[in-house]
Amino acid sequence: MIFKDRVDAGRRLAEHLGEFADRPDVTVLGIPRGGVVVAFEIATSLHVALDIFLSRKLGVPGQEELAFGAIAAGDGRFLDEQIIESAGISPAQIDRITAEVRETLNRRAAQYRGDRAPPEIPGRTILLVDDGIATGASIYAAVQALRPMHPAKLVVAVPVAPASTCAWLRNLVDQLVCLYAPVEFHAVGQFYVNFHQVEDEEVVDLLRRAERPPDESDDHAASNASGNLSPPDPSGDVSEKSSKAIASASASSDHR
Repeated sequence: MIFKDRVDAGRRLAEHLGEFADRPDVTVLGIPRGGVVVAFEIATSLHVALDIFLSRKLGVPGQEELAFGAIAAGDGRFLDEQIIESAGISPAQIDRITAEVRETLNRRAAQYRGDRAPPEIPGRTILLVDDGIATGASIYAAVQALRPMHPAKLVVAVPVAPASTCAWLRNLVDQLVCLYAPVEFHAVGQFYVNFHQVEDEEVVDLLRRAERPPDESDDHAASNASGNLSPPDPSGDVSEKSSKAIASASASSDHR
């Protein structure tokens, strides 16, 4: 399955998320930057709220690729006590690393959101969206940062992710919607015809546009901003549309 661009991917995903349409308790959270383009199309199609979610893992000193926790812009934080103990990370180190990462996240959140308040998470159904998953580190950090905020339901929706990543991610969320889960996976960009870099200005523009009532001209502007000058051809990828959509529900609520 190949997507024309992120707009095409978002519209295809929205077709599998109809159960969330027109619900005031639903918020679509896009992971900047590319995930926000996909999330905008979903939120527009479903007529629900759109915002962003910034999170980052907390790396073990000297082994930064290994996460001992994750935080989100604002107050969300998850700590893996087992890794903290095994790596011998002191409380002072935890506080220092958390403060450094949080400063970076809050600065980016202010850049994207301006003076708008952070999204409400407790008690809401959250659709966490990215333009694809490779290793899963970023989405894992986001999920672990969201859990302590007590959403009513946490759904991860992505166009493409490796089959192996889907297998373990499904156990961390309430529902996983992934349109294509190939066994052979090298990079997210290989599944897009147009995978241009999304700039900060586009993220800000999409968030601003999502606050206004949708109209036809806005829809075309969103498509043009993302490099798609016409609606996706419904006849495309016919041979691959039949049974590639994965929408697995109701994972265990026992999250580690």
